[in-house]
Amino acid sequence: MANEPIITNERVDDIPILLTQIERMGVQSLIDKHFPRHGNWQGLSLGSVAVIWLAHILSQADHRLNHVQAWASKRLETLKTFFGEELGELDLTDDRLEALLRYLDRDSDWYSFESELGGNLLQVYDIKPERVRMDSTTASSHCGINSEGLFQWGHSKDHRPDLAQVKIMLSTLDPLGMPIAAEILSGEKADDPLYIPAIERVRSTLKQSGLLYIGDCKMGSIATRTHIVSGGDFYLCPLNAKQVPSKQLIEYLQPVWDGKQELTTIDYDYADGKNKEIAKGFEIDISQTTKIHGNELTWNERQIV
Repeated sequence: MANEPIITNERVDDIPILLTQIERMGVQSLIDKHFPRHGNWQGLSLGSVAVIWLAHILSQADHRLNHVQAWASKRLETLKTFFGEELGELDLTDDRLEALLRYLDRDSDWYSFESELGGNLLQVYDIKPERVRMDSTTASSHCGINSEGLFQWGHSKDHRPDLAQVKIMLSTLDPLGMPIAAEILSGEKADDPLYIPAIERVRSTLKQSGLLYIGDCKMGSIATRTHIVSGGDFYLCPLNAKQVPSKQLIEYLQPVWDGKQELTTIDYDYADGKNKEIAKGFEIDISQTTKIHGNELTWNERQIV
């Protein structure tokens, strides 16, 4: 008498697309390479567990540890297609995911992982980087303050000074918006000192000079501009009153008021097809000279008034 076949129905959803994309990026192999695990770790590799959890976060918009095992149990056959028959529910328990987080909580390992991952993405998608956009933001939470934690009191950009916050510094390729480097910092940090470390992270990933770094006025400190130029790169940012004091600005504008400075009209093409004048201005070349590591560095800076 022939055995009756056992048929299992599973919701595939977007899992194959997510896992294929993550596999193409090389996330699993790079996690296994850059985050060494203890010899007692058994079963599915660290990278495989991380990839399944990442797929769950993206598919379900849910980062909670205790929801992953139940979600995976309903999709085991689908996941086994990618990770082999040895995959079981116990590979994705909440305590195992907590152990995974402890392995990932090492900055030096994370930086080397992020650098190689960014390089892989540039090769896979044949991206020729030219411009890097840099900016920081904050995320608020009702969690309590821990003196050694990331959530701290600080200047709130979302107008919630009553909440603890964490600061995020993100460097992305413009205009793709593809992240190249991310810094997660405690919420009381000021923005200005974050740019130079972020630029160094980008350089370690892209390994090229001649890039244009784009940022807001907090990137305009003379130290940051000097650092960018010394590495053979360029910058584009507004200069605040500290960098261009009122007295200096009056000197720039006096020829305009006297009718001696010719102005250029700047138009903008809007998405609806309309063209509108948004400004009038002029350009000046300023010679900047500073010292870096005991050596004098001079360059011409084009300022648009």
